Amino acid sequence: MKILLPPSEGKTPASSGDPLDFAALSAPDLNPHRHTVLAQLKQVSERDDALEVLGVGATLAGDVARNVEIDSLPCAPALLTYSGVLYEAMGAPDLVTAAEADDTLAAKLRDVHVFSALFGHVHGLDPIPAYRLAMKTELGALGKLTSWWKPTLAQTFRVDPAEVILDCRSSDYRAAWPGPKDQVITLGAVKDSGTKRSVVSHWAKYYRGEFVGRLLADERRLPQSHDELLGRAAEHYEVEYTAAAGSRPAALTIVLRD
Repeated sequence: MKILLPPSEGKTPASSGDPLDFAALSAPDLNPHRHTVLAQLKQVSERDDALEVLGVGATLAGDVARNVEIDSLPCAPALLTYSGVLYEAMGAPDLVTAAEADDTLAAKLRDVHVFSALFGHVHGLDPIPAYRLAMKTELGALGKLTSWWKPTLAQTFRVDPAEVILDCRSSDYRAAWPGPKDQVITLGAVKDSGTKRSVVSHWAKYYRGEFVGRLLADERRLPQSHDELLGRAAEHYEVEYTAAAGSRPAALTIVLRD
């Protein structure tokens, strides 16, 4: 099984650690592309219009300034660097700490892949610095990064035909690598008032993170089929399953009743 996560917009800078070393990252075939994006990001981040190009406000000027020095910044495991609702609900710091003494859990965290505008994708324990860059950005000569990464990821991010792919990503990151629809199952959450249903972004992120954290912390192996995944989810939530149809992959929806 592979678990696909979006990056958080905000990152937690590491207080200590080694600087960025591409040789220490998984998927080394992506390193030439990572170097290309990094060079463009540093160049754009020095421009007078850097905030506008990167789509951030003046309060995040410090994040953009750090982009210029990114290859000298300290790194931490990806699941500690990414922060926000999903990662907090997942209990990411506790999982990373526990994995130091648990090889089985560490292997599970390496099956968690965070898709990234800078790195293409990294697994949960890859050491990375905090950075500011979104997949929807039009980055200098590279253009929109969703389109720029798509052909590369199609060639390099390969999965076993029998693997289940739990996709918790947002639309920009799904567009960069949609995956084989017969294997992918997206995870979402809706609020049901009894008369209508609505998607609330905050809660969707929260329950994605919470369920992923439960899967990883469970002593059982990760689910090996859509049915097994549905059964695990039903242990904790009211859930609905929608089968794949046309170009749309299967969907697992957590239903929250008012």
